Amino acid sequence: MKSKAKKIGCVVVVAKIENLGDLYGVRRNYIEPADVRRIEVDDAIVDTETTGLGIPRNLLEQLGLRQSGKRTVRGTNGPVTETIFDAVRLTVQGRDCTMETTEIAANNPVSIGRIPLALLDFLVEPRTQKLIGAHGDQPLFDHFRCETQLTTNN
Repeated sequence: MKSKAKKIGCVVVVAKIENLGDLYGVRRNYIEPADVRRIEVDDAIVDTETTGLGIPRNLLEQLGLRQSGKRTVRGTNGPVTETIFDAVRLTVQGRDCTMETTEIAANNPVSIGRIPLALLDFLVEPRTQKLIGAHGDQPLFDHFRCETQLTTNN
């Protein structure tokens, strides 16, 4: 089912989501690549007003993800506690990142917020409401040191 996201800052994208534990299992030769639990959704919403990666319960179950904790989040109705699940590999338009997940309501599409968007090195182009590379065609990450000078009192 396709979502009809038209609000500013929302973009609908195809997203592949893979169980990170399964991917590690492949690396260690515990499971075959064909046995990795993965899904592809064609109606994931990139929403710049949210922070993390939200996935409905039925998809969390398909991926075999387990609860790993709880976190307080701000929502439209104030602070609420959300359940955190295992990390996944998220792939959008050929770029991937690793991200913890939170459970969202069953009737919602997958929600990709600001943190995974930054990890994927994408921006939402406001005029066309499409994803564009923040640094062109290839992801680029900034690694600048915070230089601190320590002083001593004599």
